[in-house]
Amino acid sequence: MKNFTMRDEEFICENCGELVSPLGYTARDHCPHCLYSKHVDIMPGDRQNTCKGLLKPIGIEKFKDTYKILYKCTSCNEPHKNIMAKDDNMELIIELSKVN
Repeated sequence: MKNFTMRDEEFICENCGELVSPLGYTARDHCPHCLYSKHVDIMPGDRQNTCKGLLKPIGIEKFKDTYKILYKCTSCNEPHKNIMAKDDNMELIIELSKVN
């Protein structure tokens, strides 16, 4: 992706309070514990979005040989998608798959 800025940073999840470690193989863009993300980017990794709302996981969709988590921003209601990470909470992924 041409406009992708690699940011694989440690953070504390604003939804569940867990310390989230860097992913190591690509950019970490959501909490693996509760699957929430934060509406911080316009283009991946740019941190230019002024919304800063929490992205609530609302579903799952198939993407190539993996899945994307579907989100809705709790602040501006904009939809968003993130690719599932290897260490994501599979119980929550399964629950989200039942929503679709």
